[in-house]
Amino acid sequence: MRREVLARLLIILLLSAAIGIPAVAWGKRSQEIVVHARMAETGGWAPENLTVPVGEPLHLRLTSDDVMHGFAVGQSDQPPVDVIPGEMTDVTLVFDQPGKYTFYCTRWCSVNHWRMRGTIEVTGPTTTTETVKPPLYVTLGLDIDTQHQADVIPAQKPSALRGALLQQSLPSVYLNREYYLTHTPLELWKALRGEQTLQKFSDQDIWDLAAWVWQLNTTPQALSEGQQLFEANCAACHGEKGSGNGVFADQLAQPDTENQTDMQMGEKTTRPVDFTDPVAMLSASPAHLQGKIIRGGMGTGMPYWGPIFTEEQTWALVAYLWTFQFEMEVKP
Repeated sequence: MRREVLARLLIILLLSAAIGIPAVAWGKRSQEIVVHARMAETGGWAPENLTVPVGEPLHLRLTSDDVMHGFAVGQSDQPPVDVIPGEMTDVTLVFDQPGKYTFYCTRWCSVNHWRMRGTIEVTGPTTTTETVKPPLYVTLGLDIDTQHQADVIPAQKPSALRGALLQQSLPSVYLNREYYLTHTPLELWKALRGEQTLQKFSDQDIWDLAAWVWQLNTTPQALSEGQQLFEANCAACHGEKGSGNGVFADQLAQPDTENQTDMQMGEKTTRPVDFTDPVAMLSASPAHLQGKIIRGGMGTGMPYWGPIFTEEQTWALVAYLWTFQFEMEVKP
């Protein structure tokens, strides 16, 4: 009798396990979220707003309904993944801090590619106390929308290498990081032009010194990182050489085209900035350029990259933008 009871119990346990295993598998499957990617003109990400508790895995199944897209989470070390039409790409994300994270498309799929943004709301208690500093342009009270033009420009492209040969005569007040971040190359040129010890130098020599100061405040590694960020995120509009002639430049310069007829005032776009133009660039400070990158150019079509790039990445990108004005060493 006892053996019969044990046998029945064993059968019941086996049946329970057989029923439970599919239930567990189905439960795990139900936590997965299928995310569809479409060009921004036809909807973008769907769903575009996700929520997950802190520390819990977020399982995503990504697929494209039209062209090739890419998926990445801003300010994250996780590498981007391709989102292929008609296929499923599995991604699992785990966040150790609550907050709002931005995910975005990494492939230039259309003129409004940069509008393919979504958010992941991570809920839960904060485990660390972190003070968020405002961007430097805010601290300085800069109006990054105001027009600025250089009234003096160099006769030829300034060279940091030539400037290095002259730098022994440069007053130390111009060499600190704060000066670089908060002043324009033109302001530095005018200040150096007024130094008595530099009167023997030509105007071009002074521009070369300015180029050397700008290179002093970066590294070949940072310039290389900035170049990669520019090529991946900026060149489609601003052009590979920074001259504002990227593949989407003409479409951005025509606010009444079919792509933009449904946009409100302030959302329409203009031709991308030409970073090779000394009149505009030499009258902008690094803090000004970083502000444009972080906040975007309201009413121009310039995307806001604040939730995407880390602060270090924004400064690397700013440093690289100066290579369109100055001859500086970029690590291959």
